[in-house]
Amino acid sequence: MTKLEPRDNGVAEAPEESLRGETETVLGRSFRALSIGIVSVVLLIAFEATAVGTAMPVAARELDGVSLYAFAFSAYFTTSLFGMVLAGQWSDLRGPIAPLSCGIGAFAAGLLLSGAAGAMWVFIAGRAVQGLGGGLVIVALYVVVSRAYPERLRPAIMAGVAAAWVLPSVLGPLLAGTVTEHLGWRWVFTGIPVLVVLPLALALPQIRRRAAGPVGGGGNRGSGNRRRIRLALGISAGAGLLQYAAQDLRWASLLPGAVGVALLVPAVLGLLPRGTYRAARGLPSVVLLRGVAAGSFIAAESFVPLMLVTQRGLTPTLAGLSLAAGGGTWALGSWAQSRPRLEPYRERLMVFGMVLVAASIATAPTVLVDSVPVWTVAVAWGFGCFGMGLVISSTSVLLLSLSAPEEAGSNSAALQISDGLSNVLLLATGGAAFAALGGGTVSHASAEAGASPPAAFAVVFLPMAGVALAGAWVAGRVRGR
Repeated sequence: MTKLEPRDNGVAEAPEESLRGETETVLGRSFRALSIGIVSVVLLIAFEATAVGTAMPVAARELDGVSLYAFAFSAYFTTSLFGMVLAGQWSDLRGPIAPLSCGIGAFAAGLLLSGAAGAMWVFIAGRAVQGLGGGLVIVALYVVVSRAYPERLRPAIMAGVAAAWVLPSVLGPLLAGTVTEHLGWRWVFTGIPVLVVLPLALALPQIRRRAAGPVGGGGNRGSGNRRRIRLALGISAGAGLLQYAAQDLRWASLLPGAVGVALLVPAVLGLLPRGTYRAARGLPSVVLLRGVAAGSFIAAESFVPLMLVTQRGLTPTLAGLSLAAGGGTWALGSWAQSRPRLEPYRERLMVFGMVLVAASIATAPTVLVDSVPVWTVAVAWGFGCFGMGLVISSTSVLLLSLSAPEEAGSNSAALQISDGLSNVLLLATGGAAFAALGGGTVSHASAEAGASPPAAFAVVFLPMAGVALAGAWVAGRVRGR
């Protein structure tokens, strides 16, 4: 069963409301408040991502933690893995309201902790708390979409979610860079939680009306739910240990690395659809593609501001603005995939999108050559974000169409686990290579003196381009035979 019926939510709808739903859009009277609430929640997350990414190089330098730069990103994704599974089980059992509310609260608390940090490890701990909240929020929102919107409207609401990144992508880096330069990076973190109140107030009443409560018998799977929570703890702990081992390049790190693998492998096999690791056709390939696309792109993007600040001497504002156009092109790609006329060509669009992503990542390190204009990164990233808009929104749409209502939480969690775990592993790999080639010594002074080899950045970008190119093959397997 793929089409959601009113009874799936456990919330009764009047017959006339169901009839209106056959013709209404996401901004029609029945769905307007809910759509605005969901987009507002994503707007908060988008402002965080763009603003924090801009301030991160300055925060890492002031806290004497450039060598731990990748940890500041991967800590978020590591704890979000647990939050995703918890949200999936919680939403299927009790509905998405509680995980969404708790997630937004943890998200804000993590930002405040990072903003008050006096050492890099405290900063990273704040990012971990924030990641737990982010994991809860994103899966809860997927469950809301699966329950509250008919299948024909899901591509449109996913396009709306992507469009919510446009304004933050343009204004976020500019505002964050200006605040960082004039007031300090801490204000970037402590200012964002103010945005929590509006999306919470908009979204919760409509979610309570349309998507509250468990779905048909979901509360009777106690032993299976407990097993998934244990696996979630294993995947989060394993990913954290692997990240630690990758950043601490000593023989002694082999032990935590081995323990991380021992925890991670069975947890991944238990939480992702069977056949994901071998790109089996259908749902397994959809889940795998999400990880390949998101992991390769985010791992590369995390190092773009640092590369531009330290190697080309840009200010944090200009470095952040180099990625600003990507928000618009990402939304454009997401809008394109939502067009009904392009539905028969969705698989081809996803293959094309992954080729664009691979090309943009491979182009970015060309600015390490002084004769290459800095704006090359902005142009390349615009094309890459268009490809990501095609791919990411399409994986969301396909996952929900392949999921029965009672499986929406667990399958959405699997999609986000693939996303988050790939981010952690590829950031760990890239961070280890970056540190091994002297990237941990990066500073303004060392960059000007040539002490930081450009190869430390190139060794991050080029392998990620190869991973993205492999994703083009996976994209060809998202449909069943």
